[in-house]
Amino acid sequence: MAAVMAVLAALAVAGCGGSDTTDGAPSHRGNPSESRSAHPSGSRPSGDLSASAKPSVSAADGRDTGACADGNCEVAVSERVTVRFKGPAGPATLTVNEIGPNKVTYTVKSGNNRSQGGASGPGQGCVTVLRDHGSSNSCGRVGTTRPAAQPGAVVIQMAAGEDGTAILHIVSG
Repeated sequence: MAAVMAVLAALAVAGCGGSDTTDGAPSHRGNPSESRSAHPSGSRPSGDLSASAKPSVSAADGRDTGACADGNCEVAVSERVTVRFKGPAGPATLTVNEIGPNKVTYTVKSGNNRSQGGASGPGQGCVTVLRDHGSSNSCGRVGTTRPAAQPGAVVIQMAAGEDGTAILHIVSG
């Protein structure tokens, strides 16, 4: 448990590109200068990949986001997608908003909680921990190894890949 906390603390020090909300109230963390605005209708950010893009890295569950339904999976993601899974407070969703070379942004919704993560750069990613009554989010350097389970929580790790393919781990404790 101490090792998990040390890793999460190190990620928090590395910086965060997202923000959390708990019970509908936004936190005061994150980078206030980073824009979270929606893209104009019909436009796609230059970092997005087309729907026909194929991931070049392998994951235990391949591209099958349905494998995440039970709250445990490892999936390669190379396009915008919504992943539904069992969270600690009931049904939860993770939506990949933008993905590209060494870049990924996503939103997680679970009950009344909402958390956003985003990272860019080689070896960068985010870890989001969902609990019954809140969430935490840390972004920075992450590996592609499966994160450790935490009792009563769902741990989500999204690691951006250099070719525009991210590896998503969801681990339930």
